[in-house]
Amino acid sequence: MAAVKRVAFLGLGIMGNPMAANIARGGFELTVWNRTRERADEFASAHERVTVADTPAEAASNADAVISMVPDTPEVEEVLFAAADGMSDGGLAVDMSTIAPTASRSIGERLAERGIRFLDAPVTGSRPKAEDGTLTIMVGGDEADFERVRPVFESMGRLVLHVGPSGHGEMIKLINNTLSAINAAALAEALATGQAAGADTDKLRQVVAAGSGGSAMLELKAQVMLDGDFEPLFKLEHMLKDVRHCIAEAEALGLELRVAKLVESIYAEAAANGLAERDFAAVADVIGGNSP
Repeated sequence: MAAVKRVAFLGLGIMGNPMAANIARGGFELTVWNRTRERADEFASAHERVTVADTPAEAASNADAVISMVPDTPEVEEVLFAAADGMSDGGLAVDMSTIAPTASRSIGERLAERGIRFLDAPVTGSRPKAEDGTLTIMVGGDEADFERVRPVFESMGRLVLHVGPSGHGEMIKLINNTLSAINAAALAEALATGQAAGADTDKLRQVVAAGSGGSAMLELKAQVMLDGDFEPLFKLEHMLKDVRHCIAEAEALGLELRVAKLVESIYAEAAANGLAERDFAAVADVIGGNSP
């Protein structure tokens, strides 16, 4: 099968917008659709070789691959099954959202009944890596389909991996995000303890970074937590959604994720306290006792 040259991209949110921009810069013929037409028009005016479609089906009608990047399962189902109306037999749909693996497999099976092939390809790296094209992309599904669309993935990501059959991309993404959520909560707790004791938080961070407590989360979010600057790079409500999906998938496998359940309750408290649309680092406000 020929490599993908024409792409339809559905969803131009915090992550989708820069991801689609890198596809356009990669030289692919790009058609975009967004629920808010104004955002799609603004995107097209800023990039060459971009067409705006009125519907997902219209966007998909002339594409070799259709990519969705939307919040959760209901939105993925809505846009991909609408797009399927414009796709030909053997067309390729790629969902880069983060949803439950069971839901992803179900979507793939239903699309297959309509002659459409499917990959799940969630990403990690947050908005800065989406902007500079260095995301990590983990792809589940048929390896031949993966190879067809690999050049498109490589326009958006630095580490692009085929990780197994359908649903495995989503499973690995949920595990990764749950670990990130746990790390962020632990970091917030460490910083809150240091502040309560009157410790020098700069020195605390230097010591932690030099030892086994060091982490990418320390580097990325410690100063953000200390400053209380929670402009959303990855929304807290989306992190909470991913943790809940991971817990549910683990339970279906007969596993109890005790640490993840504790962390889920902390993020749920933060969301209930008005922090859902802030960056997930805002979990520090709950742990530090500073929630609104």
